[in-house]
Amino acid sequence: MNKADLIEAVAAKAEVSRRDAEAVVESALAIIEESLIAGEIVKLSGFGNFEKKVRAARVGTNPADRSKIEIPERKTVVFKPSKTLKEKLQ
Repeated sequence: MNKADLIEAVAAKAEVSRRDAEAVVESALAIIEESLIAGEIVKLSGFGNFEKKVRAARVGTNPADRSKIEIPERKTVVFKPSKTLKEKLQ
């Protein structure tokens, strides 16, 4: 499912126009993005948590010449599903 599919599903489920559903989905995603940038954990009860994590710097190997290269630390987003969601997926 992509964003367009999500908007269509929200419009159908909530019985609202596609335009209204798009506004809601875009707003929700923007708020989640802003919260993650601010370092907050986004907790969606019964669904899971989105959190910004830092991947530590490490030494890797260049596949072209097998030389060692320094890979800098990176910030990423991780998702941890709730127990409820995990149970529903089984």
